[in-house]
Amino acid sequence: MAKTAAIAEGNAGESKVAALTGTVERFRRFLGDVRVEMRKVVAPSRQEVQTTTVVVLAVVFFFAAYFYVTDTVFSYVLKQIMDRLAGS
Repeated sequence: MAKTAAIAEGNAGESKVAALTGTVERFRRFLGDVRVEMRKVVAPSRQEVQTTTVVVLAVVFFFAAYFYVTDTVFSYVLKQIMDRLAGS
């Protein structure tokens, strides 16, 4: 019985080493893949950044104005409905 436990424990130790070695190898492969993908990355030019920034700001202001108008209209309509229901 003790001999079987010692053999099983020895195999468990080997499997832990194999698992650790496999993990290290997968991590090294992952880092290699990251390096390959990072070589494909291209930084935008100054002109592209400026153009994109202008587009984003324009869209933000457009939606701000849209929601302001929508909120104002809904508030007015809701106030009219509440006034009529209250009988004022």
